[in-house]
Amino acid sequence: MLCGGPSAVKPATDETQRIVEQVKAQLEEKEGKTFDVFTAVEFKTQLVAGTNYFIKVHVGNEEFMHLRVFKSLPHENEQLSLHSYQSSKTKHDELAYF
Repeated sequence: MLCGGPSAVKPATDETQRIVEQVKAQLEEKEGKTFDVFTAVEFKTQLVAGTNYFIKVHVGNEEFMHLRVFKSLPHENEQLSLHSYQSSKTKHDELAYF
């Protein structure tokens, strides 16, 4: 992967699901609600001074959200951070850089 450029969209993996589970509480606090369904569907990555994950998450019914999660470099020993998110997405909305 090219440093700075986002990867192609890939199906979510077990690792992607673990990432969204680790930032779920951050999103619930920002949204002021809880999500009974929180399933990673697909993702892109962007290599920076760490890794940005752009993840499409199914949150119930026909609702989806796009999350941007930052994972720092291993030596920095930082927790995953929910950088930003987009709500009111559908299953077919393209997962793009934001």
